[in-house]
Amino acid sequence: MENEEQNDFRLEGTGFAYTLSLINGKYKMPILYCLSKREVVRYNEMKRYLGKVTFKTLTDSLKALEEDGLVNRKEYPQVPPKVEYSLTEKGRSLIPMLTALCTWGEKHRE
Repeated sequence: MENEEQNDFRLEGTGFAYTLSLINGKYKMPILYCLSKREVVRYNEMKRYLGKVTFKTLTDSLKALEEDGLVNRKEYPQVPPKVEYSLTEKGRSLIPMLTALCTWGEKHRE
């Protein structure tokens, strides 16, 4: 019976797969972590915090996080344009998981 259950196991459609789909990618978790520490961050600040990220990659990652309901984007009608990002309530609910990852990393890094 146990082998049958193991053979029938599919990651697709699980809560784990859904969560992973929201945070996968090289910069999504760092963006979420940055927003958890700074609360509101402008685009160029975010680029500086993340280091060697291209404008396109950062823009795509932020758009995906916004579409998934994890990040708020607030644009101010001025010249030059001012755009600020912050976590939504749904995004803030991921922070305990990121904190646990940080704690694990601190404990196990050498």
